[in-house]
Amino acid sequence: MNKRNTKSKQLVLDSLKAAKSAMSQESLHEKLGDSVDRATIYRVLNSFWDDGIVHKIVGDDGKQYFAVCVNCGEKKHQHNHFHFRCLKCGEMECLVSEVEIKLPNGYEPHHFNGVISGCCANCREQTGAQQR
Repeated sequence: MNKRNTKSKQLVLDSLKAAKSAMSQESLHEKLGDSVDRATIYRVLNSFWDDGIVHKIVGDDGKQYFAVCVNCGEKKHQHNHFHFRCLKCGEMECLVSEVEIKLPNGYEPHHFNGVISGCCANCREQTGAQQR
């Protein structure tokens, strides 16, 4: 069954594609304002994740972040990589290196979530400049 494209879906997808980092439902709602309500954003994001259009990252802060996979192109998200969340600016970004985890025979992985938190290069640079 084909899912129909709606204005809300397109707005969410366009926002995710334009973002330089993964976005939470809250940050999408702030960006989209009253054009799309919170519940719709939540449903759209999870629908995109179910369809493999985006990947979902559960951050060390407990929030869910969503990003259009830059390494998958137009195909369904199908690889595993770490993410980095800056503790100063809150940005969540995909790290390009794919992670290979060897599981025991008979195990079948369905999802991977890996987050490294710290200080991004931009915030570190600003902090260093302030300390001088």
